[in-house]
Amino acid sequence: MDEIDREILTILQNDGRISFAELGRQIKLSTPAVKERVKKLEDKNVIEAYRAVINPQKVNKQITAFVLVDTHQCEAFRSFCNEHPAVIECHRLAGQYSYLVKVVTHSVVDLEGFIDATMQYGKPSTLINLSSPVAFKQI
Repeated sequence: MDEIDREILTILQNDGRISFAELGRQIKLSTPAVKERVKKLEDKNVIEAYRAVINPQKVNKQITAFVLVDTHQCEAFRSFCNEHPAVIECHRLAGQYSYLVKVVTHSVVDLEGFIDATMQYGKPSTLINLSSPVAFKQI
């Protein structure tokens, strides 16, 4: 990866819907050259996906929380997280806790239901998010 690839990645992280023509103009390369570079970055899995970032509050999900879970039932807990609609991220950890799970729910009642459901896998510890001053930062 060279400096041009890094510039492409920076621009795409800010606007994944930018056209190849506009991307080329910004980094001073032809459209076919940009398209080829992006394709190579995708083929190498440097770029894994393009997706919409949804504001949870705009879809009436007012509560964001992080749940730390200490469990020895890793496979079952991963399946639970994959299937549960409130889970938007699940990370395996080293240290005191086994997993960090990010959930978004409509209410604290729904969050409480999620927490109760996790107790069959281990001990949860929940942190409710008040704000996110740095919600997304480029790599």
